[in-house]
Amino acid sequence: MKLISIKRETKLEGRFTKKMGVLLTNVTYIKKQFLSIPYKTIHKYRETYYGEIKDCEDCQLAR
Repeated sequence: MKLISIKRETKLEGRFTKKMGVLLTNVTYIKKQFLSIPYKTIHKYRETYYGEIKDCEDCQLAR
């Protein structure tokens, strides 16, 4: 049994950009786990409307 593992999870989230407004997109989280308990998010990225991969820090969460 591994003590530390890395898991990738995809969720559908609402994002907001100035050019396109509200956008529903798939956001992928890469998390580090200790004994199957997630404790740190290593990276998160999203796929744009045009199919490009971008870092999630380019846009803000829609409120």
